Amino acid sequence: MSNKEIFQEIASEIQLFQNIEQKESFLFVIGALVSRLISLQKAAEIMQIEPDVFLQLLDWMGIDFSYLSSEDIAIERNW
Repeated sequence: MSNKEIFQEIASEIQLFQNIEQKESFLFVIGALVSRLISLQKAAEIMQIEPDVFLQLLDWMGIDFSYLSSEDIAIERNW
């Protein structure tokens, strides 16, 4: 099985979107967002949904996302 086929199989399991292209884009956007390569605003723009809706999707999937930097999160937790 090729990497593309494996990726498509994983993407097909995402029930949030209708077609495989949207599912693949969502996986890519999540990776870029979590890696802090793009902003939440840009992620939502790529997915063509509102930022608050995108944030809710992340929450439903159990993906923690914060506007804070890693250092800010540590400070908040120790406050």
